[in-house]
Amino acid sequence: MTELEEKVAEKVKAIIDPETGLSFGDMGLIQAIKETESGVVQVDFIPTSPFCPIAFQFAYNIKDVAKQIEGVKKVRVYVHGHAMEATINDAINREEGGKKE
Repeated sequence: MTELEEKVAEKVKAIIDPETGLSFGDMGLIQAIKETESGVVQVDFIPTSPFCPIAFQFAYNIKDVAKQIEGVKKVRVYVHGHAMEATINDAINREEGGKKE
């Protein structure tokens, strides 16, 4: 794991699920963190259920927390195993202004 991946892992795994009070790390929601190019990080996660009503919020929280880490230029977040994963992945990975990253 790169130093940046470790920093991102530490922060995103510490996010708390408001329904259970447990961290994403404790719940095993974070599946992979990969620095795909310098300063660009991809985070893959699974929600608590295939119909988790706050999966989009989880994805946004992951992206927001990761973007705040020094050295991170861009974050891509991908949900897996959710009924609306394609929609969530498309929406969360758009740049402001509507263009895809």
